[in-house]
Amino acid sequence: MAVTLTAQIEQLNRELSSQLPYEIWDAFNQSIEDVKTKKIEEDSIQVGEKIPEFSLPNALGETIDSSEAFKNKKMVLAFYRGSWCPYCNLELKFLQDHLSRIKDKNAVLIAISPQSQDHSLSMSEKNNLEFEVLTDHNNEFAEKLGIAFQLQDFVLPHYEGLGINLSDFNKNNDNTLPVPAVFVTDENRVITYKFLDVNYMNRVDVEELIKAL
Repeated sequence: MAVTLTAQIEQLNRELSSQLPYEIWDAFNQSIEDVKTKKIEEDSIQVGEKIPEFSLPNALGETIDSSEAFKNKKMVLAFYRGSWCPYCNLELKFLQDHLSRIKDKNAVLIAISPQSQDHSLSMSEKNNLEFEVLTDHNNEFAEKLGIAFQLQDFVLPHYEGLGINLSDFNKNNDNTLPVPAVFVTDENRVITYKFLDVNYMNRVDVEELIKAL
């Protein structure tokens, strides 16, 4: 039986909790609890609304225009924090494993993060990703959807202590990230399915996603 994404995440949590000092793990959980107070799930774009058109660079620096590139196709938009995030890497690999099933539903998979194109390219090559990985510089598109937030000052030193320098990854100094989210749109860009959880340790149920297509 195939290992589910949830099982992979549970294994990752066990590994991290045994490796990371308590104060780091505690700071991460405090950060999640703080973001929960911002009511992003309720205030962000909802099922039935239309995803705005977008024009974003891919990992090769080519501009991808949604109105042209994905015309007459359903879209699966997966927002992730960056290649430094082990939960995001698990999710993107899992989506890659199910890419043929997504394509069979006349849908195209697009991953979007604020990280720079060079980081996206190395991640894409390392994980053999066969879908577009786009850069949303300064989270401008994520802001339009209401899914961006600023990482708290108290947790930044812990990120940096683990070698995660967001200014290097995102080429800015605002420490803004998207909440991990997956949207499905129909051929007219109307959202028909939405997964969003401010606890970045929770990720989309891929079987549920496929059914939504």
